[in-house]
Amino acid sequence: MAGIYIHIPFCKTRCIYCDFYSTTRSELKSRYIHALCKELQMRKEYLRGEPVETIYFGGGTPSQLAEEDFREVFETIRKYYGMEHCREITLEANPDDLTEAYAAMLQNLPFNRISMGIQTFDDSTLKLLNRRHNAAQAVNAVKHCRHAGFNNISIDLIYGLPGETDERWKRDLQQAVSLNVEHISAYHLTYEEGTRIYELLQAHRIREVDEESSVCFFSTLIDTLGSAGYEHYEISNFCRSDMYSRHNTSYWKGIPYLGCGPSAHSFNTDTREWNVASLEKYIRAIENNQRLFEQEHLDRTTCYNECIMTSIRTRWGVPLNDIEQKFGKELWQYCIDMARPHLDCGNLEIYDNNRLCLSRKGIFVSDGIISDLMFVEE
Repeated sequence: MAGIYIHIPFCKTRCIYCDFYSTTRSELKSRYIHALCKELQMRKEYLRGEPVETIYFGGGTPSQLAEEDFREVFETIRKYYGMEHCREITLEANPDDLTEAYAAMLQNLPFNRISMGIQTFDDSTLKLLNRRHNAAQAVNAVKHCRHAGFNNISIDLIYGLPGETDERWKRDLQQAVSLNVEHISAYHLTYEEGTRIYELLQAHRIREVDEESSVCFFSTLIDTLGSAGYEHYEISNFCRSDMYSRHNTSYWKGIPYLGCGPSAHSFNTDTREWNVASLEKYIRAIENNQRLFEQEHLDRTTCYNECIMTSIRTRWGVPLNDIEQKFGKELWQYCIDMARPHLDCGNLEIYDNNRLCLSRKGIFVSDGIISDLMFVEE
């Protein structure tokens, strides 16, 4: 099985924390859709005939597209890859785009999952972040998707935002739980160099939350969503029973995927590729039957390290039998030896005599555990 990621780079406005590639040049949308479809055609052999199980429209703001744009892309995917094996087709969307009419329109398309970037239900913080929606619009967007017939809705939250308090974070979580969505992703704010929020931090106009508060927020997240019946299946992701994100899980499990559009990454187990992060350069190259991209050939050690880095984050953990089969006895033994101190202190646990998993305690120090388990050649 394999996945396809479609990058839609257009945004009406840019959020101050975002470091994903995006642009406000919506006048290029028509040319871009044609170029995107051409790239899909050009790269039809990349997945080596693997059936496509998941399709994910990310961004940017994919909900800036119209029905005819989506239809053109889906027709191209169906022609060159087939969609008969698709189990999950996700659209990332902004709440203010998800009007009753837009949500109803989406039901005319193959989408069966909506991933909505809410971030917080605090209106003043939404303004600070330069988000286009308010809390009421976010709540209504979920209702519109439900009314349109979607029964697989995910929302994104961010914690550790400027001015965050225990009370405000608990209110965000309580509001999220009350929406009864199938999936919740929650990420700690990071201050990426080059973003507006990083500039505000450097200018001392806002303050970063301290580490003790961050740990408290994360603990509250786990407890609140766990009590509400959500399964903590990946460090930042929670779902109702069996409603995990199949597309994102394919990344963590090392399943091949094709990424199309500017800055999109692809992986086919042997190589990793990433397209140029420029809409104008991307379009010009594709129109001239070329691609601007970089490629990395993955050796055994790199593949092992990526397996550790991604799989340990999930409830399925590191499959020790697979480590030995894929990477050999030496790296399997290295993994066991480096895990032993973390097993002894209770940060790691072994399930089914095969799966190496983070414990509740280990989740809070996962970065250090991942670093220890990764192999560094001398």
